[in-house]
Amino acid sequence: MNLRKYVPDDCPVLARLFYDTVHSVNAKDYTAEQLDVWATGHVDLEQWNRTFLEHYTLVAVENNVTAGFGDIDKTGYLDRLYVHKDYQRMGIASAICAMLEDSVNVTKISVHSSITARPFFEAREYKTVEEQQVMRQGIMLTNFVMEKIKKAHTDFYGI
Repeated sequence: MNLRKYVPDDCPVLARLFYDTVHSVNAKDYTAEQLDVWATGHVDLEQWNRTFLEHYTLVAVENNVTAGFGDIDKTGYLDRLYVHKDYQRMGIASAICAMLEDSVNVTKISVHSSITARPFFEAREYKTVEEQQVMRQGIMLTNFVMEKIKKAHTDFYGI
């Protein structure tokens, strides 16, 4: 797997990966109606591109396939983290997440996690701050505000 920085030509591919992932991977935890309002298939590519460029954004490529992506802002808010439905449980999300977490100089990382992703974040030592109900087009979606305190990296010189 190759992890690289985002380039604007990635945006349409990432939008499609987002839609496909939500509608397949998250289907076990959300209704079809919820999935349809979460990932409508119509994202504002200009706005997505702008936020990808403003954030630290990584793209994972495996066998010439865009296998995942994630982005984090300067405050430590992990905005998006999605892995292609055919590349689940291969360490891609972990690799992206680790690089995103290390890229920001903050003590706390936060994320709004889906029900599906919550165990992944818990395994990475994120703690649930609150469960919330988000309204999209009259449909309620459950997600979780989660936070992780970054451990300080200290070198031991035996002094």
